[in-house]
Amino acid sequence: MASPDSGIDQPAQPQPAATRTRRGMRTRDALVAAARRIFERDGYLDARIVDIAAEAKVATGSFYTHFASKEDVFAAVLARLQDEMLHAGVSDGGGDDGDGGRKGLWRGVEEANRAYLESYRRNAGLMAAMEQAAAVDPQFVRVRLERSRVFIDRSAAAIARLQRSGLADPELDPEITARALSAMVSRLAYATFALGESVPFDTLVETVTRLWTNALCMPQD
Repeated sequence: MASPDSGIDQPAQPQPAATRTRRGMRTRDALVAAARRIFERDGYLDARIVDIAAEAKVATGSFYTHFASKEDVFAAVLARLQDEMLHAGVSDGGGDDGDGGRKGLWRGVEEANRAYLESYRRNAGLMAAMEQAAAVDPQFVRVRLERSRVFIDRSAAAIARLQRSGLADPELDPEITARALSAMVSRLAYATFALGESVPFDTLVETVTRLWTNALCMPQD
């Protein structure tokens, strides 16, 4: 089971002819990679276009050939992160372990949590920048809501499957439960990896997994 704080979906935007050439695509890729490093180093608020261009080893004017603003390039950076974060999604386990798959169910939750938390840890600097962006720019508030919806829908569907199988508390509302547990994991990941609170990683995974399974009243033996 995992939670939001990943990348974003952006609608396709018409691009200048310069960005459609092979050289233009290389320059754009270099700018996105450079922007990621600057956002991770300086945060969203203090990142500057001139620094992004310098990091990419291009003139500042070249930046505006490919992107309209700092917000525009940040959206491109987040879009590249989307697949990595979203693949660490919900699993309701499964598999035959000789006990009706119950231990397999618990392991499935643990594996999904571990994948999400490992991904968050790798991208902690960018996650911190995203928190800053969402605090000051309504565009990224909307992005976060849309991104959260993907995780909540996936989690709610898994919870409903477990309920139908008699492996989770049938009285829980799947969507509200998914919202609550996803928010818990997301904020805990932010505090641990972006703010630097010291928690042993395996302990973090085990604790989050136990909270998930206990909250759903999932069998663990």
